[in-house]
Amino acid sequence: MASILDEYEDSLHRSVSGQQSRATVGIPHSGYVNARLEKETPIFNKQRIDFAPPEKINSLVVSSNQLCMSLGKDTLLRIDLGKPDEPNQVELGRKDEAKVYKMFLDHTGSHLLIALNTSECLYLNRSVQKVRALSRWKGHLIESVGWNKFLGSETNTGPILVGTSQGQIYEAEISVSEGSLFSTNPDQYFRQVYTLEEESGPAPVCCLEIERGIEGKFFIIATTRKRLFQFVGKVPEGTEQQGFSSIFAVHADHLPSFREFPANLGFSEIAFYTPKLRSNPRSFAWMMGNGVLYGTLDYSRPDSILSDERVWVYPPDIDITVNKPISIVLTQFHFLLLLPDRVKAVCTLNGQVVFQDLFLEKFGSLTRMIKDPTVQQIWIHTEKVVFRYHVQRESRDVWKMYMNMNKFDLAKEYCKDRPECLDIVLAKEAEHCFQNKRYLDSAKCYALTQNYFEEIALKFIEAKQEEALMEFLIKKLSNLKPSEKTQTTLLTTWLTELYLNWLGILQGDPSQRNLYLDTREKFRTFLSSPKNKDCLFNNRASIYELLASHGDTEHMVYFAVIMQDYERVVAHHCQHDEYDEALNVLSRHRDEKLFYKFSPVLIQHIPKKVVDAWISMGSRLDARNLIPALVNYSQSASTQQINEAIRYMEFCVYQLEETQQAIHNYLLSLYALCRPDSLLSYLEQAGTNPNRIHYDLKYALRLCAEHGHHRACVHVYKVMELYEEAVDLALQVDVDLAKSCADLPEDDEELRKKLWLKIARHVVQEEKDVKKAMACLSSCALLKIEDVLPFFPDFVTIDHFKEAICNSLEDYNKHIEELKREMEEATQSAKRIREDIQEMRNKYGSVEPQEKCAACDFPLLNRPFYLFLCGHMFHYDCLLQAVFPNLPAYKQAKLEDLQKKLAATSQPSKSHHRPKDADTISLGKGQQSREQIKADIDDIVAAECVYCGELMIRSIDKPFIDPQKYEEEMQSWL
Repeated sequence: MASILDEYEDSLHRSVSGQQSRATVGIPHSGYVNARLEKETPIFNKQRIDFAPPEKINSLVVSSNQLCMSLGKDTLLRIDLGKPDEPNQVELGRKDEAKVYKMFLDHTGSHLLIALNTSECLYLNRSVQKVRALSRWKGHLIESVGWNKFLGSETNTGPILVGTSQGQIYEAEISVSEGSLFSTNPDQYFRQVYTLEEESGPAPVCCLEIERGIEGKFFIIATTRKRLFQFVGKVPEGTEQQGFSSIFAVHADHLPSFREFPANLGFSEIAFYTPKLRSNPRSFAWMMGNGVLYGTLDYSRPDSILSDERVWVYPPDIDITVNKPISIVLTQFHFLLLLPDRVKAVCTLNGQVVFQDLFLEKFGSLTRMIKDPTVQQIWIHTEKVVFRYHVQRESRDVWKMYMNMNKFDLAKEYCKDRPECLDIVLAKEAEHCFQNKRYLDSAKCYALTQNYFEEIALKFIEAKQEEALMEFLIKKLSNLKPSEKTQTTLLTTWLTELYLNWLGILQGDPSQRNLYLDTREKFRTFLSSPKNKDCLFNNRASIYELLASHGDTEHMVYFAVIMQDYERVVAHHCQHDEYDEALNVLSRHRDEKLFYKFSPVLIQHIPKKVVDAWISMGSRLDARNLIPALVNYSQSASTQQINEAIRYMEFCVYQLEETQQAIHNYLLSLYALCRPDSLLSYLEQAGTNPNRIHYDLKYALRLCAEHGHHRACVHVYKVMELYEEAVDLALQVDVDLAKSCADLPEDDEELRKKLWLKIARHVVQEEKDVKKAMACLSSCALLKIEDVLPFFPDFVTIDHFKEAICNSLEDYNKHIEELKREMEEATQSAKRIREDIQEMRNKYGSVEPQEKCAACDFPLLNRPFYLFLCGHMFHYDCLLQAVFPNLPAYKQAKLEDLQKKLAATSQPSKSHHRPKDADTISLGKGQQSREQIKADIDDIVAAECVYCGELMIRSIDKPFIDPQKYEEEMQSWL
């Protein structure tokens, strides 16, 4: 283990070289640099607004980027902060001495309430320019307004709560009419619902807040100078528009729950913080006489939503009689107090003042501080100046506070995007867990830090916490990058050894059985982890050696299965005579190569199951590769065991339809050895076509001959078309078999006759059966009695052949008579043909003088013509012109040649001095030759009518215009 640790340390040092020089800067043993490269901006960044009011600022409110301020006595300035260059000024229109006491702006920035010191109240909607007085509100000095964030809109406030200086709480609703600028009374109603009191009687309602919890429950918070009241109740679904009277009615007879403090500022103020992605506030801060009460809001509590309450007591520099706080604002982790000349920011996590900003006297006394809940900006004003605070990265140091409070989960949440800070938190948490003996939790945290690996590992080794060390190594392994292969290999090997040691210890202790099973499951999960697969595969030889050194064959097999090293698994089972298990592995993973390798061993012990497995594999196995296993098995097995080999071969031949010659030859050998009956049926089923037979004919012939299977040999001879050998061998078995062979060469009568003569000779000479020999004559029409007679011995009497000889003579007589009849029929046919020829010579037709040529429509008798039996008549030259283009090329050439010869015979002789006898001879020869030429021309031209014969039928698909002359013909028409 120490050597592995040293190797890992060296590897780790090499991989992080270049970082060690930085590791000691600010953070001991860390890979991060704790140095700020630039000066950080403060959390609360103040900005003076470039605005010089023409009159003093009485009041300022802001919400949803809408800012409203009261200037002087009668002016109201409205600014959309999205368009600050377009301010809107509204005159209140008051002629008396009334002054603005307070202003209230709803969460949407649409509804503005202006409370006057004359106990009057004005209303101004964002979409209008005219201020309206709320008549029903007259006579009440408004101290606070609780806006309805759930039903309010830009034109209607919904039911709201109004607190007065006399302690009364009123419910009211203001609506802007759609038909005109205002309805007759913009204040729809104004009714009292409750009165707040202190020990001395009614007290001003300083603040009001309405919040909705779960299941339709509403929480209403109201404060006086010293008390904080909570009203809790449900408003039935669908009746929210009816207001909150039902909630206050519950407390008509008894006081609601409240918190009270003895000191008195003369007023109090409560602030809330609402995260951006939530609709309800998450925390609160109440500024009162004794200090600031702050905490969180828990809407699941039944009676009070205030939770985790703490009080920040005013420090000595805040004297409520001299410089008492004026306003309070709450952010995510701080509350800001406004004093007459400064602003203090207090962290809500530890109560420490983290920021203080002093204002110059030239700006005047600070009047009020307010926060825009929508954009989280803080505004402060005096009578002459307006300031704005931007809150920037408020949570930057929160992690450190949570860490010092041992709230590590929260600390990690607020530094998850700052790895150098997260590393500090994790190291502190790991050390905290280690000191409290929570070693497993410590290991998980240490694995995520950049602390030196060897120091942490040795720390757990010294504490003898092997389980925690394993957890540390596992987490460290899971955090390594794929490129860190050396570290991964070392950790994987080390963990394997630790697991094996731990399992070996637990296995020997029966009382630790459950822990052993749990650890075994973890080890198997580790081995089968996809992330470790590549590393384990590349180093499987080392893992096998570790497993073997511990004698853990169970996990060796398990690891081999994970690595898909099924060869090792099957070999292990075979070595331990677990042949069924080995076959199950083969069948489950269906690896053909493993079947080929282990089948020779398995078939010796479980032949039937092995053959069943082969059959289940179907065509995935090549039976040729299994033949060696079957051959070894069949040579040492009994006939019953050989049947398993035959069963698989038959499956290959008949089910898989294998055509490999080796398979068919081996099946033939098995049949010849053990199943002669199946041999002949196999051969017959294979057929007699040599091209469609898959076994080797010569091998089959030799095999059958060696084992004395003559009928099978005869069949093979027949397939090989060795009919003489087939008949010779068949005569040794059965004459009928020989007869079936003799009739096979149907196209070779000479061979058939020869084969039948062999059979006849065998019957006569070997069996000496004259009747059977005569039966051979009747079975084959090619044999005659004279062919068989030489085979009989001399002492045989003629009585045995009397009938055969008579039958033969009768056949000869019948044949002679048939020949005579055929000769007479031929003579009669020749006679009729001669008569038909003579009749055709004398046949004629009559032509009228007015007849015309069917082709040219000119009188027919003007030139030589042809008359056909169909009645069509053509001039010679017209018929020649119609027939010639449709003749084949060779006939066209022959016709042209005949015409030339005819023209040559018609020319007169140029010699006038030839003897008379010579002229006569020449004329006779020319006249005969001329007639023959004309006859040949007639045979070509007048063979059939050009309109009625085949010529017309053949020309039906020819175009009217020759394609080669189409262009020429088309041009002629243009």
